[in-house]
Amino acid sequence: MKSANEIGDTPGCLAQTVHSSAPGRRVPDFLANGPVTPMRPVTNIVVSGLGGQGVLKASDILADLAFRAGLDVKKSEIHGMSQRGGSVSSDVRFGEKVFSPMVPEGEADFLVVLAAEWADVSRPALKPGGILIEPSQIDQRRLRNKKSLNVALLGRLSRHLEFSEEAWRAAILANLAPKLHDANLQAFAIGRGE
Repeated sequence: MKSANEIGDTPGCLAQTVHSSAPGRRVPDFLANGPVTPMRPVTNIVVSGLGGQGVLKASDILADLAFRAGLDVKKSEIHGMSQRGGSVSSDVRFGEKVFSPMVPEGEADFLVVLAAEWADVSRPALKPGGILIEPSQIDQRRLRNKKSLNVALLGRLSRHLEFSEEAWRAAILANLAPKLHDANLQAFAIGRGE
């Protein structure tokens, strides 16, 4: 059995011994050349709702937005009986470097629910201080098409993320058929509070 100090010398081990700042203390390669520039944190977003509400389309738009901004993006989907109105959830994670597509329970920065009844069911995904975005925050009477609620909720989410409105619009247009552009751009503007 190797001691903790010897593990860094094992072939295939990620940490390798390079320099020692104190007797018996080993420093991994990535710290050997001085201070490391901190990576921007990963943003964790969970989109949740029922089949047919546009959960997957909303997460597609979100993932495309982050990808277009040059960020590393990971996305995962969980389908219940989605074609029969069952639960659907999609995790979208983006940042400088993302290692897993799944948002760990209790670590979502944002929870976007497309069905009000899923707010309580999905709430454990949120981290303390995380932001819940739900249908009650949108005046749905103003939507030209009720199916664009998912994009209206993305408009609400956009108020909390550092992407330009132009970048959001480009991602929306790229992920929807041309006949849906006007109604969804209007829904996005309603969500942003315009």
